[in-house]
Amino acid sequence: MLDDVDLSVAEGKVTILLGPNGSGKSTLLKTLARTLKPSGGQILLDGKDIHQRSSRDVACRLGILPQGPTAPEGLTVRQLVAMGRFPHQRLWRRDSAEDERAIADAMAYTDVTDFAERGVDALSGGQRQRCWIAMVLAQNTDLILLDEPTTFLDLKVQVDLLELLTRLAHEHGRTLLVVLHDLNLAAAYADHLVMMRDGRIVESGTPQQVFTAANLKRVFELDAEVIRDPRSGSLICVPQRVRPSSPTLDTAGDSPGTEHRMS
Repeated sequence: MLDDVDLSVAEGKVTILLGPNGSGKSTLLKTLARTLKPSGGQILLDGKDIHQRSSRDVACRLGILPQGPTAPEGLTVRQLVAMGRFPHQRLWRRDSAEDERAIADAMAYTDVTDFAERGVDALSGGQRQRCWIAMVLAQNTDLILLDEPTTFLDLKVQVDLLELLTRLAHEHGRTLLVVLHDLNLAAAYADHLVMMRDGRIVESGTPQQVFTAANLKRVFELDAEVIRDPRSGSLICVPQRVRPSSPTLDTAGDSPGTEHRMS
């Protein structure tokens, strides 16, 4: 449940939503995408209530990549990416030259062109996620919402995807609102950070303003030190390990340091 949420998303920037499980991040994203209707207030898209627009009109202006999307069995990469063009097409119309160009550009930008005729279900997790992002890019919207796009991916793949999304915003003027769980990746790639807890926005601003030890304690109940990476300048959260004040015995009565041998 959301409570008294007021959020504006900066154009051409990467805004990242952070918060513990159940804080309302995904609910907020679904509400902004018109999947959920708020019981009060408005969602404005280009100054107009999003629920007063047609579904096709919204889809031509706003793209969304939900958490853990799945493709129909046997669908090729090109077929998946082409689905992003549906809002721009009329019933029974074949792909136009504009559609073909958008599909090709999206696959090239996400580096999945070589997989165009392969089945989506035959790809690795990182490759599949690039294909889904290509589908959203083919939709050719200025605003893109992404719900945990790096979940269950290796760290290198997560970094590569966030680099891609950052270029998309900074070099191509797309506006991105992203839900992430990884605190340090969020601090490194966000232009604007929004911290949520219990359905409310607790803090909002640049990483330098928001990503502080006090806010991490307040929002995540996490004792941590925030330091600055000397090379990149990014802020890094270093959790403080709680050490016992004196040695204790375990449940088997062994003293600390006791060796156990297995044969």
